[in-house]
Amino acid sequence: MAKFTKGEKMTTPNQSSRLATGANIVALAGVGLIVYGIMFFIRTFNGFTELGLTPELVGGTPDQIRDFSQSLYNYIVHLQVAISGFLIALGMAVIALAIYGIRHGESWAMWTAFLVPVVAVAIGVPLHFPFHFATFGHLGLIYLDAIILFVGTWVSFQAMKA
Repeated sequence: MAKFTKGEKMTTPNQSSRLATGANIVALAGVGLIVYGIMFFIRTFNGFTELGLTPELVGGTPDQIRDFSQSLYNYIVHLQVAISGFLIALGMAVIALAIYGIRHGESWAMWTAFLVPVVAVAIGVPLHFPFHFATFGHLGLIYLDAIILFVGTWVSFQAMKA
C-alpha cells in the first residue's frame, strides 16, 4: 500500500515523465535568461552598446557618449550591470521553480515561473518600439527564451491536468 504525506501528489509514471520534460524545458528558459544576463554584462564592458543596437540607434559610440558626459556614461553602465544582475537572478529563480516545484506537480511554481518573466517582458519590451530599439538582434534572444518558456509551461500544464 502506497503511503503519502500531506501535500504529496500522486502521479502516474507517464505524468511524472511529462512533468519532468516540462520542468526541464522551463529550466532551459531559465538557463537562457542566465546566459543572456552574462552576455549583457560582458557586452557592457566590451562594446558598451547592447546586443543588436548600433551607435546610430543610441546616438553615439561609447567614446562619444563618454566624451559628452562621463556621468551619463557611468549611469548607463550601472543600469546595464543592474539589468544583467536581474536577468541572472530571474533565470536562477525560474530554474529553482522548475526543478523543485514544477517537477513535483506544483501548479503555483509553474504559474510563478511563467508569469514573473512574462511580466518583466510585458513591462520592458513595449518601450523598445517607439524608440526603434526593437531590432531582432536586440530582442531576438528574449523572444526565443519566451517561446521556450511557453512550451515548457504548456507541457507542464498538460501533464498537471492529466
